[in-house]
Amino acid sequence: MITDVPGIAVGHWTDTERITGCTVVLCPPGTVASCDVRGSSPGTRELEALSPVRQMQETHAVLLSGGSAYGLGAANGVMQYLAERKIGYSTPWALVPIVPSAIIFDLNVGDPTAFPQPADAAAACASAGKLVAEGSVGAGTGAVVGKWNGFVNAMKGGVGTASLRDGELVVGALAVVNAVGDVVDADGSVIAGARTGSGFLTAEERLRRFNDDRLLTRNTNTTLVVVAVNARFNKVDTHRIAQRAHDGMARAIVPCHTTFDGDVSFALSCGTVTAAVDHAAEMGAEAVARAIRSAVRHAGSLGGVPGLAK
Repeated sequence: MITDVPGIAVGHWTDTERITGCTVVLCPPGTVASCDVRGSSPGTRELEALSPVRQMQETHAVLLSGGSAYGLGAANGVMQYLAERKIGYSTPWALVPIVPSAIIFDLNVGDPTAFPQPADAAAACASAGKLVAEGSVGAGTGAVVGKWNGFVNAMKGGVGTASLRDGELVVGALAVVNAVGDVVDADGSVIAGARTGSGFLTAEERLRRFNDDRLLTRNTNTTLVVVAVNARFNKVDTHRIAQRAHDGMARAIVPCHTTFDGDVSFALSCGTVTAAVDHAAEMGAEAVARAIRSAVRHAGSLGGVPGLAK
């Protein structure tokens, strides 16, 4: 799990009746963070502060939320939770928690008027720990994958996590998977995706689907990932790890980064181990791919959308 990286804690808030939720990644003190956006339809908050050319050098939590743009307001609950615990960027007047956030569109599953509130995100913080529930929980509650063949033939996405260790170096990933494309295994076989009467779409059928927009749900898809590493990197190298996290998306989702997706990756450097950035980045990419696959394998049916988990 991503929580194999020391100091990282994860909490969910889940509403299975209205089918939405949010997930919070709490960071240890001194965490350096950056991000990279590849999808064409993102919904985000405070991401510019993570640019390697910006002054801010610390991040205190990352919020991933359902509810489309409405869900971004839930970050205020994370800020309040942290401020009450004296966690934040110190100014002469107040502590200001830095909480970059990103959302998925889940208004097409469950109640379209429902979205996480600040109190819900605070509840996710309060529940945060080392054990991370996977599947149809948190920000992945309303996630759906494989919309190539129309929404009625899609399958359940969700939250997944994975980690890798090489000596002292530990790299973990958390993914919220809500993609147009199919989730594929390491051998290229489809794990979950656009269903047909006989299985899943073939490669040739996939290519033709973008010629018919009626089969695609515009701007309602996003995969969000967080990569954490127990090594000390500056903001530029942390940005490189965030960039390489998208390699993991491309290994596990076919296709990703489309016009219809809002894919965003976050990278967190929160340790003291000395490591080569490409070593950590490659481990991060592999952890992302494994987390994405784990998300759909653990996702149960919800809102009339079938999932792999019983």
